[in-house]
Amino acid sequence: MKIKFISLASGSSGNCYYLGTEKYGILIDAGIGIRTIKKTLKEVQIPMESLRGVFVTHDHADHIKAVGHLGEKLHIPVYTTARIHEGINKSYCMTEKLCHSVRYLEKEAPMQLEDFRITSFEVPHDGTDNVGYCVEIDGKTFSFATDLGEITPTAAHYISKANYLIIEANYDEEMLKMGPYPAYLKERISGSTGHMCNMDTAEFLAENISEHLKYIWLCHLSKDNNHPELAYKTIEWKLRSKGIIAGKDVQLAALKRSTPSEVYVFE
Repeated sequence: MKIKFISLASGSSGNCYYLGTEKYGILIDAGIGIRTIKKTLKEVQIPMESLRGVFVTHDHADHIKAVGHLGEKLHIPVYTTARIHEGINKSYCMTEKLCHSVRYLEKEAPMQLEDFRITSFEVPHDGTDNVGYCVEIDGKTFSFATDLGEITPTAAHYISKANYLIIEANYDEEMLKMGPYPAYLKERISGSTGHMCNMDTAEFLAENISEHLKYIWLCHLSKDNNHPELAYKTIEWKLRSKGIIAGKDVQLAALKRSTPSEVYVFE
């Protein structure tokens, strides 16, 4: 079975990821415009009709912009917790409220969708409610940990299962400290329910990496407080300090903020 992964966008302006087989797939978040989603999937020959669900991590605008259209207009089921659904429908960016298309998930209760076994898990962030996703398909495990202020034991458990890991490296500490953001926003970003900095992500990976982890994608990079090269170099350096060579022992990439990644295909 060929498994495809593509990041449609990954950053503080919008997040959306596709994971699928040759026949069908799912989206993790839909925080970019519906036209962009349709255009990007068409360009990589993935029909919209093949989408079996949208799995939402939390109710911030950069993760939910298109979920109303996908759910209510295109009738694609939207999976999330009851509290995230409540937050989505209160969001200023939701012109189309989610009603008929929503399906509720319980954290750490696996569900089966086609060949996907999908488990949501608690992460610390400041949305109404917040989850990551662990997706098992054809013997491969993808873990999505975007938007979390720290890696808790629960998050670490599901991250450690991954062969393919999408993990946040939102900001560089020095860039945030010296940057133009007001003090309250800097505190929010760097707090335990905010975002992960490059070094925290690097240190966690260096201390916890396992032989079955094949790919690391750094996601949700800040426009103002990070650079892809800086995020990559920080993680690469920390891994190297533990004798792990990026590109040899594990593949490492920083996802683009507002443009699609390449299409990754795994067999």
